[in-house]
Amino acid sequence: MTGPDEHHPPDERLPERSFAERMGTVEFRVADHPHIVVDSDVCKSCTTQACVVACPANLFVPTADGGVLFNYEECFECGTCYLVCNHEGALTWSYPVGGFGVVFRNS
Repeated sequence: MTGPDEHHPPDERLPERSFAERMGTVEFRVADHPHIVVDSDVCKSCTTQACVVACPANLFVPTADGGVLFNYEECFECGTCYLVCNHEGALTWSYPVGGFGVVFRNS
């Protein structure tokens, strides 16, 4: 068995890039309607608010009354929030409408 780098000589590997550089190749095309809807009233009964901690884009913010605010505009569409949410009806998740959401650019 060979390692992943043995198939690509060092001069053929992609250059190391920082997270900021990689995110510079992403465009967020925001649709008129969100692909994720959060019912903050349902979230008030949640004791973990795992979505706040788990979202890699930090798009969930707890509110003073125990609910959660969500901004879908820079969502990575990874589905982590949907996977960790343990309250039925708190989160409605679907893929963005075609042509919207995360778009990767070659650069």
